[in-house]
Formats: sequence, C-alpha cells, structure tokens
Amino acid sequence: MRAATRAPVGEPVSQKRPGETGSGAGNELAMRAVGHRFGELEVLADVSLRVAEREVVALVGPSGCGKSTLLEIVSGLREPAAGSVAIEGEVDPEERLRRCSYMPQRDLLFPWLPAIDNASLALRNRGARRAAARAGAAPLFERFGLAGFEWSRPAELSGGMRQRVAFLRTLLADKPVLLLDEPFGSLDTITRAEMQEWLASALGDEPRTVLLVTHDVEEALYLADRVVVLSARPGRVIRELAFEAPRGPRTHTVTDPAFAELRERALVALSEGRR
Repeated sequence: MRAATRAPVGEPVSQKRPGETGSGAGNELAMRAVGHRFGELEVLADVSLRVAEREVVALVGPSGCGKSTLLEIVSGLREPAAGSVAIEGEVDPEERLRRCSYMPQRDLLFPWLPAIDNASLALRNRGARRAAARAGAAPLFERFGLAGFEWSRPAELSGGMRQRVAFLRTLLADKPVLLLDEPFGSLDTITRAEMQEWLASALGDEPRTVLLVTHDVEEALYLADRVVVLSARPGRVIRELAFEAPRGPRTHTVTDPAFAELRERALVALSEGRR
C-alpha cells in the first residue's frame, strides 16, 4: 500500500486540477469525465481521477453523492452515462470486470459454508477443486488472524472476523484492482479501529491498486495514500488530500497534530461540498 516510511506530512494536492493528479505513466486505473444518472437524477458529473499501480485512494463525500455507483462503474458492472473508465488501458466493461475484485458493504458470506470455503470461493470460481481451493486459502488464515476458525460458520465469527474472511476471499481472486465499499461500515467503533489497523498491515503485505469508499474521514486518511473528496450529488471531485508521514499504530497516527490538521481540512471540504 505504501512504503514503511514516507516524507513529512503531506499537503493537499494543489498544483493540478482536482481529479487529474499524476502524469498518467504507469497508472493502473483512469477515469475521464465520468458522469451518470438514474433517469432524471444526476448522481455523478465530470469525475476524472487516476489511481497508480499499488496506490490506495479513498473516496469520501456526502451520502448519495455516487461513491458506490462509481465503484460499480469502475468494476464494469455498470456503464457510465458519460465519460470513460480504463483499467490497464482496457475500457471494455468485461475486461474491467476481469481485473477487479469488488468487496461490497456487507460481507455476503454464505451462512452454510465454513470460513475456509467462503474464503476459497474465489479459487473455486477460477476452476480449482474444493480440496485444492482449501489448500490455497489455508496458509493465509494465520496471517489474517483467523487461525483456528477455518471450520467456523459465519454466525460463529465476530463482525471483524467476518470482514477478514470477506477480504481474504477478495484477495484470493488475485485481481490487480480492489474495490472496497465501506468494508467496516457495519462494525462498532472499537472493532472498526482495530480493522483499520489490520487492513493497513494486510495491504502492506499484499499490495494492490485500491479504490476505497468510506464515510469516515479519519479512516480514509489513515488507510489511503490519497483522499478524494466528492461534492454533494451530483458527485464531483472538489479536493484531494494526502497524509504522507509514516503510519505507526493507529492511536499514535490519528492523534498526530499534522494528521488532525489534515482531517479538519477534509471536514471543511466536505462541508463546503454540501452547499
């Protein structure tokens, strides 16, 4: 996700038009002037954004501003009404879908399957037999803090464990781009904080190009290399922010004065975007 150490605290990305950061060279994901509407309701307007290979970008914005719709468009599950999206240069929706793993807001684990079979579904979908799929998923259970729970049903797992199983399934799909839609939105505050720290570590171990949707500004700044702020509907890119100091334990990072200052700037941008 990011190097273990980074330059001193970052500033808002200010030398380029919002949504147009990066030179384009080596970018994994590129959106150009994306717009969308449902009937007469316009939900996205002129969204342009580049996400580089192995970069983590978080989208924040008011409810209803089109964040989840944008993930569906990127994944190829929905085509934009205007503009274009390319992943590794491919604009065809089926080709984009082949390159994306999409983790929706709910974990969507099958209640009748044990954790190891839920996690290894991605391998089964790629043609592996059950035994081979289990063998492929099993070594990751210890790394993901799930050792000993391989045969537990979802109802026997905590909310955080269920999210880990869902994320493990997403990683095992082995796609270059991860699309995460409020992955911790249903968790309590303490568990959510623990999962944020865990996800930061997991993405450090298993780097991917990530587009993360969240309502939590603090979560976005802690997990992402860049935070993109969208306006109220129709969603437009209005600000980009980056906290570039080294990430330590979550409690130390989020109480850093520079982090707090950047969080306040993000909240101000969100407030301005609602007008």
